[in-house]
Amino acid sequence: MENFAENLDRIRARIAAAAERAGRDPARVTLIAVTKNVDIATVQQAVAAGVTDIGENRVQEARAKFPMLPAGVRRHMIGHLQTNKVKQCLELFDVIHSLDRLPLAEAISRRAQALGKVVPVLVQVNVAGEETKHGLAPGEVLDFVRTVAGLPGLAVKGLMTIAPLVDDPEEARPVFRELRRLADAVADAGIPGVSMEWLSMGMSNDFEVAVEEGSTMVRIGTSLFGPRRA
Repeated sequence: MENFAENLDRIRARIAAAAERAGRDPARVTLIAVTKNVDIATVQQAVAAGVTDIGENRVQEARAKFPMLPAGVRRHMIGHLQTNKVKQCLELFDVIHSLDRLPLAEAISRRAQALGKVVPVLVQVNVAGEETKHGLAPGEVLDFVRTVAGLPGLAVKGLMTIAPLVDDPEEARPVFRELRRLADAVADAGIPGVSMEWLSMGMSNDFEVAVEEGSTMVRIGTSLFGPRRA
């Protein structure tokens, strides 16, 4: 794809600059290339250009692409996950960013045990309380993590949020700051088997602010691949 390598270099430079402004190591921030509605040939080109982490929103789309990706690419489920898709999801993805309810956690646990694996998960938080978005309310997070931490086959590694789409990225800063505060509160609770090493927050329009506020995973689609069909 034309200009992809330039886009990738530009975004990595912006991530590095944002991390340095916050006194952070840029190497601690993972760039996840969001490939929703991106054809497999373009995804393969992205991997060839150095992308190591791929994010998909839908299991069905991942099924069509992931078998054609080389080994070593880490695959992230970043969209809403239906319970009846868990079996397929665990066969395709390495990390789930969108754990948001107990029945889903229980389904992941059962299937992970059947596969003999432990699945890294992030708890999705609807920090801004948007009706159109999934995720737990901030006040529900600590009790939820305590509950799912006891389920075998999954490991809570952090939190994820999607900030409101705003014209000024600075308006998203309180959302990212609150997710970081929640992660610190969970970490301070010392729940066995739980770590808060990953904060998945920040997209094309606001990832620099997210990195300044502590993001360790940014999910970038449009800035890498350009506008895509819905």
